[in-house]
Amino acid sequence: MSDAFSNRHPLINFSYFVLVILFSMFLMDPACLVISLLCAFIYSLYLKGKKALKFFGLGMLPLLLVTALLNPLFNHAGVTILFYLPGGNPVTMESIVYGLAAATMFVTVIIWFSCFNAVMTSDKFIYLFGKILPALSLILAMVLRFVPRIKAQGRMIANAQKCVGRDAASGNIADRARAIVRMTSIMTTWALESSIDTADSMKARGYGLPGRTAFSIYCFNYRDGFILTIIFLLAGLVLTGLITGATAADYFPALRIAAFTPLKLLFLTAYAGLGLLPVIINGWEDLRWKHIQSAV
Repeated sequence: MSDAFSNRHPLINFSYFVLVILFSMFLMDPACLVISLLCAFIYSLYLKGKKALKFFGLGMLPLLLVTALLNPLFNHAGVTILFYLPGGNPVTMESIVYGLAAATMFVTVIIWFSCFNAVMTSDKFIYLFGKILPALSLILAMVLRFVPRIKAQGRMIANAQKCVGRDAASGNIADRARAIVRMTSIMTTWALESSIDTADSMKARGYGLPGRTAFSIYCFNYRDGFILTIIFLLAGLVLTGLITGATAADYFPALRIAAFTPLKLLFLTAYAGLGLLPVIINGWEDLRWKHIQSAV
């Protein structure tokens, strides 16, 4: 699906994801965690469709449940003891709640990073940091491209091996092991050759040399300025709530969550607005496009 937010200036995309990921990591209030998780899931669903449902249902949801269940087994802090384990260690309400909160935070950050990887392409990274940190920007761009490229190459190698009767899913254990080792060797060789080709290509193009210019299709216009202003205004409200303690939450030794007040509602609304901003922009652009089509 076409994403209007990802077509904005790279500075907007990068600033947005840095803010929402940082807020997702530091805002541990249950309401903030739920808002961030819902916003991340909705945007991921908008970007990837059914793949996002599969990613969340088969990957993130089990991870959330396992992480939440494991925390009380190792963390016994808290004053509200619910019961004792066979070894004599207590299971407290605070450790259970904190485990659920930490698991939600962890899963939310992963989903935001998956959206970040879909929106922040390698050319955007090089555009933003190519002149400031040329080596670092190239490394980050290559890392972001590495996972999808190696997945696609792995499927290609697996299909090729299957066509010649060397499928890793058939045969006895020894045959499967030899097939996996063979595929790993092919993948490693491809990765090394690809890295050498990339290095030679960038050197031939003079990457990192002083005075080197680069073509760019990005232009910061008044719409980008308006969106960036909205992002920083909403982020300022969220940061104010964090600094003033309106969205504070302490889990140990006893559970203490900031009372729900009209001021806290304002901060939570700003946080929800920040998290849903890409979806709002996409919805607005879709409405404009339908209006233009109906007027033709």
